[in-house]
Amino acid sequence: MFWGCYTNSIKENLIPESVTKNQAKVIYASEADILNMALFGKTALNWRDENKGKEGNIRDYSDVTQLVVLANLEGINAELIRQGLSQSERLIKLNKIAISQMRSLLGSPSLKKLSEKNVV
Repeated sequence: MFWGCYTNSIKENLIPESVTKNQAKVIYASEADILNMALFGKTALNWRDENKGKEGNIRDYSDVTQLVVLANLEGINAELIRQGLSQSERLIKLNKIAISQMRSLLGSPSLKKLSEKNVV
């Protein structure tokens, strides 16, 4: 749901028309790493270096709670981008929000039930 809003916000506010597709990919990856840093405390590259034997990426190994918070952070980051906040300002805000949401959700009986139902 948020992904389209999030990518549109990046495209409209952070990517100048004059950049190449490869340069745009770097900007999108940098923005994804802002979310990774805010929630997981590491970039995608850091995670890959620490998990050389694993396929996929950090998000493929995330639990339900982390994925819920990540989706929320995408929407919030889109708004912060529209507000013109710098990457460093957004990272600080997003990290505080991630911590708050993780604490809240980890104590949620409803989310615990959902997590238990999704265990294979």
